[in-house]
Amino acid sequence: MSSDRLRVWRHPSPEGAAGRCIGAGTDLPVHWRRSKCLARRIQKLARRERLPKIIYSSPLRRCAEVGAWLKAWGWQHHQDPALLELDFGAWDGRAWAEIARAEVDAWMDDFVAYAPGGGESLANLLARAGNWRPPAGGCLVISHGGWMLARQWRVEQGQVLLPTAALWPKPPRYGNLWQL
Repeated sequence: MSSDRLRVWRHPSPEGAAGRCIGAGTDLPVHWRRSKCLARRIQKLARRERLPKIIYSSPLRRCAEVGAWLKAWGWQHHQDPALLELDFGAWDGRAWAEIARAEVDAWMDDFVAYAPGGGESLANLLARAGNWRPPAGGCLVISHGGWMLARQWRVEQGQVLLPTAALWPKPPRYGNLWQL
């Protein structure tokens, strides 16, 4: 892949996320060992590829704690709310089983424009992720699965093709690196 592509890691697996709708409104912690492990992987890649020691992250703990390790090791760490996960509004933090099926169906039927739980629509996330620009000179990023999918969609599909629920890909695994 081209060296000018943006390198984005999905945060490590957070504590207490299983079976729950987790978005921008739920600030879950990550076990310190998982945060440190991902920070070491990022540091090794940056050293190997001679990348700038600049990391941008979502301000949520599951991303920011990785950035804090890197900052402690001499990196510049910037938190940017534009890198946040989708805001699921009233759904955020709730068990998926507690969310009315009719509400989930309404989202699936209008996947781009519907704002789940009264939060943020996918259209807004697509615009936010697609419009985010790294600083001149480059940086590395720690963000969320939804943000990464939205960024990938914009890179690959532009603004012409809008996603449907059936076309929307699965998120990357926790801690995975994507080049977008």
